[in-house]
Amino acid sequence: MGMFGSMDAASSGLVVYRKWLDAVSDNIANINDVRSTKDSAFQARYVVAQAANYGSAGGVQVAGIALGDAKGRVVNQPDNPLADAQGNVRVPDIDLADQMTQLIIAQRGYQANLAVVERAHDAYSAALQLGK
Repeated sequence: MGMFGSMDAASSGLVVYRKWLDAVSDNIANINDVRSTKDSAFQARYVVAQAANYGSAGGVQVAGIALGDAKGRVVNQPDNPLADAQGNVRVPDIDLADQMTQLIIAQRGYQANLAVVERAHDAYSAALQLGK
């Protein structure tokens, strides 16, 4: 690991957790989207992370985004203007409790990586002050 390896690893974690937070917030924002039964439901976003330079202190990176089921759930809402002849509409298959759990995990991970960056910055600043 180089001189700034801890900052590099933690900053890569910040990027991954920020993207995870973005995906979760997008899922929560669209949890009540209603579409007609002939259309696809909103597909939840899930961040797929992988180790960068596995085996060394390379940090982490986003490998991609996995999408949830486009079928969603069909629910009966006969008063909805998008309802079909049977009164059904399509909604995303997103569990709010699961998304809130994901939100807390991503938030804590972001905070932990940010703390590492701050502590490394403080340590490097203190080391520079030794020479004065």
